[in-house]
Amino acid sequence: MNIAENRKARHDYNIEERLEAGLVLEGWEVKSLRAGRAQITDSHVIIKRGEAWLVGSHISPLITASTHINPDPTRTRKLLLHHRELNKLIGAIQRKGYTIIPLNLHWSRGVAKIEIAYAKGKKQYDKRETEKRRDWERTKQRSLKLR
Repeated sequence: MNIAENRKARHDYNIEERLEAGLVLEGWEVKSLRAGRAQITDSHVIIKRGEAWLVGSHISPLITASTHINPDPTRTRKLLLHHRELNKLIGAIQRKGYTIIPLNLHWSRGVAKIEIAYAKGKKQYDKRETEKRRDWERTKQRSLKLR
């Protein structure tokens, strides 16, 4: 069950490999996620001191959130990954020049998970080529359907 999706990522990046990570959240954030009030479009993942952190995601607090806390919608959230997965990500961004982007935020057995991927950025001509290929496939399918 999807909470938020980063559709812009597939347009801007060539996605190499996907991983699923857990999130460290506060109580008001879980309530907001259940209400579907999250946005991960302009976010990215950084590696700091051997840990993965989600930066730039926005989880809007609910009006009914507790009054004794001060919610920060754009705070940096820690990602929970296995050591092997973390080493793979560190190697990819250091040696190969990849970046780590979030693809979608979803529920898995009642727990909020985020699907991340390491990817290379596309150039403008690559984006145009992808668009041309997609249009050609669409017209080809239409012509086959009419016959």
